Amino acid sequence: MTDPIQPPTFSPSVASVAVPPVIVKLKKKSRGFLNPAKVRAFAFYLITLCILVSVLASILAIWDFAQQDSLWRTIATCVVVAFGCGLFAVINMSFGGTEE
Repeated sequence: MTDPIQPPTFSPSVASVAVPPVIVKLKKKSRGFLNPAKVRAFAFYLITLCILVSVLASILAIWDFAQQDSLWRTIATCVVVAFGCGLFAVINMSFGGTEE
């Protein structure tokens, strides 16, 4: 029968400090045509801005400070811009490979 594998033990070194070995994991970093982190941040902020503008336009239309026609145009514009920005972020990731 074989003995189970025991964890390594560390003996004090000359300076009386035990130094465990360092294991470094290499991560595969995905990259897009443009920097994915910056594209995601830009998409997040732009989509958030579109949501806030749509909510503001809706509140103004509810209280009759804006016409119903301008409400729907504003919301449609924000939806198109947000969708385009999100689609751009997805396409940017698809054109990238992985760095090793």
